[in-house]
Amino acid sequence: MTTLLEADEVEVLVLVDNVTDNLSSSPLFVENEWPRLWARGMKALSGRCLCCAAHGLACAITVKHRGQARTLLFDTGPDENVFERNVERLGFDMGLVEAIVLSHGHWDHCGGMLRALQMVRQRNGGRDIPTYMHPGMYRRRAMKAADGSFRPLEDVPTAEQLEQHGAEVVHASQPTQALDGRFYISGEIPRVTAFETGLPGQHRATADGTGWEPDPLITDERFVAVAVNGKGLVVFSACSHAGVVNVLKHARECFPALPVHAVVGGFHLSGANERVIPETVEALREFRLQVIAAAHCTGWRATAALASAFGDAVVPSGVGKTFTF
Repeated sequence: MTTLLEADEVEVLVLVDNVTDNLSSSPLFVENEWPRLWARGMKALSGRCLCCAAHGLACAITVKHRGQARTLLFDTGPDENVFERNVERLGFDMGLVEAIVLSHGHWDHCGGMLRALQMVRQRNGGRDIPTYMHPGMYRRRAMKAADGSFRPLEDVPTAEQLEQHGAEVVHASQPTQALDGRFYISGEIPRVTAFETGLPGQHRATADGTGWEPDPLITDERFVAVAVNGKGLVVFSACSHAGVVNVLKHARECFPALPVHAVVGGFHLSGANERVIPETVEALREFRLQVIAAAHCTGWRATAALASAFGDAVVPSGVGKTFTF
């Protein structure tokens, strides 16, 4: 059985997400973007002060235990300009980041990666940053269109590029832990449900680079988990190409002594995967989740269905929000 240090508190700052939402009410454990900006001295509400929503995800996860705080950056969004703008607007100190996890090899999660590494090293005295990568995430990818053509996706930065920008690259397809056992980084996620079948149309370059082969399962995807004393696991799943139910089943398998308190991230129930919303909602009931922070690629139809089924447990994410567990 895997062990994980149980934190006194976990704080999650959403640096990049698909949506911005400062007008909807939030529970007490969630702070929206605007209150943070006012607290930082914003003189007048203005577009020049606000964060930018963009298709992607990046979260700074801070685990607090016995007066010590350790921070891991989970993904970096689609673009370095969006990432840097939001970090600056929110006043987040990149020097606090001690490790980075890239969840899987898609552009909307790695576009800000090289700039993020630079920003961390500019603030931490130039120290290299442990950066956790699945060795299979570098393969070129594309989506197959209805007419049979392939639409390539931007490549993930290579290990060499990452190292040139200050990454201490850690390749792993098996589970590992970061920052003295405070963060659990999963291995490849077992596919056990019948209805979660990945991303239709996803392809990757063949090993010899001469063509494309189907790659709907995106097996390089991993989740991150932390444990909170008295609550249980908080699971971070950036896109849930494996299926959010598969993700949570595996998290529970890894930590059978801990309840799954919350899931944060994208559930990829949009587009072609809207067809599995009913099965997903029904299967999630077994986890008795206290918080479902739907983000990024979840989609509005799925978020609405989740809210209908689980009520106040559903707290949609948004750029600039801070969740405290």
